[in-house]
Amino acid sequence: MDVYILAIESSCDETSMAVVKNGCEVISLSITTQMDTHAKFGGVVPEIASRMHTEVITLVLEDCLEKANMKIEEMDAIAVTNKPGLTGSLMVGVEAAKTLAFLYNKPLIAVNHLIGHIYANNLESKMEYPLLALIVSGGHTELLIMEDDYKFKRLGETQDDAIGEAFDKVARVMGLSYPGGPSIEALAKTGKHTYELPKPVKEQDYNFSYSGLKSAVINLVNKEKKQKKEINKADLACSFQEVAIDELVRKVELALKNTNIKKLVVAGGVSANKYLKAKMEELCKKYQASLLIPRMLYCTDNAAMIGAAAYPKYLRKEFSDYSLDVSSSADICS
Repeated sequence: MDVYILAIESSCDETSMAVVKNGCEVISLSITTQMDTHAKFGGVVPEIASRMHTEVITLVLEDCLEKANMKIEEMDAIAVTNKPGLTGSLMVGVEAAKTLAFLYNKPLIAVNHLIGHIYANNLESKMEYPLLALIVSGGHTELLIMEDDYKFKRLGETQDDAIGEAFDKVARVMGLSYPGGPSIEALAKTGKHTYELPKPVKEQDYNFSYSGLKSAVINLVNKEKKQKKEINKADLACSFQEVAIDELVRKVELALKNTNIKKLVVAGGVSANKYLKAKMEELCKKYQASLLIPRMLYCTDNAAMIGAAAYPKYLRKEFSDYSLDVSSSADICS
């Protein structure tokens, strides 16, 4: 029997709803982004984000249902991101989900946003276990072993800045537009790796660190400005991107060697980076491993991934009550 889940995502600056069938088929997806608004401030302003979610969430729901040509009565459950993310933004989505679940007497499913990013891969091709999962986003850089649905073992994580955060901060000091990832990637295509930058972590473990690399770029830019020298932005973007992403590659290669796992999924907003995708393809070819990276639409925040991640919980009847709360932080492995 088919299972239809209405999913809601509002953890940051995208308001999104989706109808997902059996955890793998997107019937409809609606996304309203606030990117242009926050770009004026060089980053997401939490108070503005939550207010804008409130303004559009009903419209997004109507659009999602219209695209699906379905009614809420036809849904088997309501799923929603409740962690991690901006508290005010998360609350808008969770309150909407609780209201719909109550009014239409539907089960309520809470989903971890990061787990949603991993399950976005199920929208492309069925994930097979065990697998290695690399999460790369604005707030997180983690390498995990996934032994089965919702069974995670952490190998390593960022010790300070996440890779996406480093991209944003480097882009800002270079005078590039927000969000930093796409801006640096576009500029890097026209540049060469000419700047010597420190490699983030040299130890033979799985942890990541990007604060040193980020600080090195910021210090370099400030030093050149003081000396009234001109920075070659394209070359600096290329140099930074290659060092940052090559560190991900190095850690994943270590895991492929040590675990002998032959399946890799990459998840999170930074997975949209084409240089990252190309390097991971090379690596997986070297180790005869399969690689899953979602298409661009499912790399960034969207409700379809939340519907995909909710499906295993629906099958196990892991439902939440109306006391469901939000959290700005979350541990996948807890």
